[in-house]
Amino acid sequence: VEKLLSSSAGKYCVGDEITLADCCLVPQIFNARRFHVDLRPFPTILRVDRHLENHPAFTAAHPNNQPDCPPEATK
Repeated sequence: VEKLLSSSAGKYCVGDEITLADCCLVPQIFNARRFHVDLRPFPTILRVDRHLENHPAFTAAHPNNQPDCPPEATK
Protein backbone atom coordinates (compact mmCIF):
# COMPACT_ATOMS: atom_id res chain seq x y z
CA VAL A 1 0.00 0.00 0.00
CA GLU A 2 2.86 2.36 0.84
CA LYS A 3 4.31 1.87 -2.65
CA LEU A 4 0.93 2.50 -4.32
CA LEU A 5 0.25 5.59 -2.24
CA SER A 6 3.68 7.04 -2.88
CA SER A 7 2.74 7.46 -6.54
CA SER A 8 -0.86 8.65 -6.10
CA ALA A 9 -1.24 10.27 -2.72
CA GLY A 10 -1.80 13.95 -2.30
CA LYS A 11 -3.31 15.10 0.95
CA TYR A 12 -5.31 11.85 0.96
CA CYS A 13 -4.85 8.40 -0.61
CA VAL A 14 -5.76 9.46 -4.14
CA GLY A 15 -5.09 13.16 -4.52
CA ASP A 16 -6.60 15.91 -2.42
CA GLU A 17 -10.16 14.62 -2.14
CA ILE A 18 -11.33 11.91 0.24
CA THR A 19 -12.15 8.65 -1.54
CA LEU A 20 -13.21 5.15 -0.59
CA ALA A 21 -9.51 4.30 -0.33
CA ASP A 22 -9.25 6.64 2.66
CA CYS A 23 -12.31 5.07 4.29
CA CYS A 24 -10.64 1.67 3.93
CA LEU A 25 -7.24 2.84 5.16
CA VAL A 26 -8.38 4.40 8.44
CA PRO A 27 -9.60 1.22 10.18
CA GLN A 28 -6.45 -0.62 9.10
CA ILE A 29 -4.26 2.04 10.70
CA PHE A 30 -6.46 2.09 13.81
CA ASN A 31 -6.01 -1.66 14.26
CA ALA A 32 -2.31 -1.57 13.44
CA ARG A 33 -1.87 0.91 16.29
CA ARG A 34 -4.14 -1.13 18.53
CA PHE A 35 -1.83 -4.11 18.07
CA HIS A 36 1.33 -1.98 18.35
CA VAL A 37 2.52 -2.39 14.76
CA ASP A 38 5.51 -0.19 13.98
CA LEU A 39 4.25 2.15 11.26
CA ARG A 40 7.46 4.17 10.90
CA PRO A 41 8.44 2.32 7.70
CA PHE A 42 5.30 3.74 6.06
CA PRO A 43 5.70 7.54 5.98
CA THR A 44 3.15 8.11 3.21
CA ILE A 45 0.49 6.14 5.05
CA LEU A 46 1.25 8.06 8.23
CA ARG A 47 1.05 11.41 6.43
CA VAL A 48 -2.32 10.54 4.90
CA ASP A 49 -3.54 9.30 8.27
CA ARG A 50 -2.54 12.58 9.94
CA HIS A 51 -4.70 14.49 7.46
CA LEU A 52 -7.61 12.10 7.89
CA GLU A 53 -7.53 12.05 11.68
CA ASN A 54 -7.97 15.83 11.66
CA HIS A 55 -10.96 15.74 9.31
CA PRO A 56 -14.21 16.35 11.27
CA ALA A 57 -16.03 13.37 9.75
CA PHE A 58 -13.23 10.96 10.59
CA THR A 59 -12.84 12.43 14.07
CA ALA A 60 -16.55 11.97 14.74
CA ALA A 61 -16.48 8.40 13.41
CA HIS A 62 -13.43 7.33 15.41
CA PRO A 63 -14.23 4.24 17.52
CA ASN A 64 -13.11 5.98 20.72
CA ASN A 65 -15.68 8.72 20.10
CA GLN A 66 -18.64 6.35 19.93
CA PRO A 67 -21.15 6.27 22.79
CA ASP A 68 -20.70 2.54 23.31
CA CYS A 69 -16.90 2.67 23.46
CA PRO A 70 -15.75 0.99 26.68
CA PRO A 71 -13.60 3.28 28.87
CA GLU A 72 -10.69 0.82 28.86
CA ALA A 73 -10.45 1.11 25.07
CA THR A 74 -9.41 4.76 25.26
CA LYS A 75 -6.38 4.13 27.47
